[in-house]
Amino acid sequence: MIATGNDEFSEALAERIGQFIVDSDAASARSLQTAIGPSDVGEPCDRQLSYRMLGWPQFNDRSEPIAAIIGTGFHMWMAEKFEARQTPLGDGAPRYRIEEKVTVRESSGTAPALRGSADLFDRLTALNYDWKLVGTSSHDKYRRQGPGPKYRVQAHLYGLGQENAGQAPERVVVVFIARYHELKVHVWSEPYQRQVALDALARLDRIHQQVLNLGPEAHPDRWSQIPTDGATACRFCPWLKPGSTDLSKGCPGTNTEAKSSQLEALIA
Repeated sequence: MIATGNDEFSEALAERIGQFIVDSDAASARSLQTAIGPSDVGEPCDRQLSYRMLGWPQFNDRSEPIAAIIGTGFHMWMAEKFEARQTPLGDGAPRYRIEEKVTVRESSGTAPALRGSADLFDRLTALNYDWKLVGTSSHDKYRRQGPGPKYRVQAHLYGLGQENAGQAPERVVVVFIARYHELKVHVWSEPYQRQVALDALARLDRIHQQVLNLGPEAHPDRWSQIPTDGATACRFCPWLKPGSTDLSKGCPGTNTEAKSSQLEALIA
């Protein structure tokens, strides 16, 4: 957080307002959520998912809440606008399923349940939408390179959730909207594929079983046996701790973003 003002009083007030935003976000339902959701499953890094599964203490205090807060507000705005244009279809049910809770799967054995809130499902066109409000550099990256495994998996998991709710999704859609003074919208979509979701769930269960087998809570040295992935965005990982040599106290990261964060930390 950076707080400034034109004089001592204003600077102190800026600090208080900034801290109010940080504290309020930390107490929000989104921040307090510990269970893995559809947005987490496609994360390429096994270690990050393992930390999340165990509810491991987070170490990365470099992350700021403002982007997520703005994104939450945008989701609320979109929900309100689609609710305003809601119409019934031939069966009498509403056309749009807006911010509906869906169950991707129920718990079974050691496999945990997976549930989430789908942004929008259009029953008329059989499209499941996911809104992503992103920075301009990220917007350009997704436009050039596609949504990446995390967002692609999330889209198909929500498709499975809609299927489990009795719907028949035909395509999954991720809408990237840039936080920019000029409206920039990029849409990625592809036909819904149940197998993409099932493969992601199988990977999640494999990682979960590995965590149970290794028991890193009682054996911290075993964290090193859980691999990382260079494709993950280390800079934004809640468990990133540049320079860490004790994985129970944080992960040093593996890619250039993490190394940049480590350099910045050393300079500071």
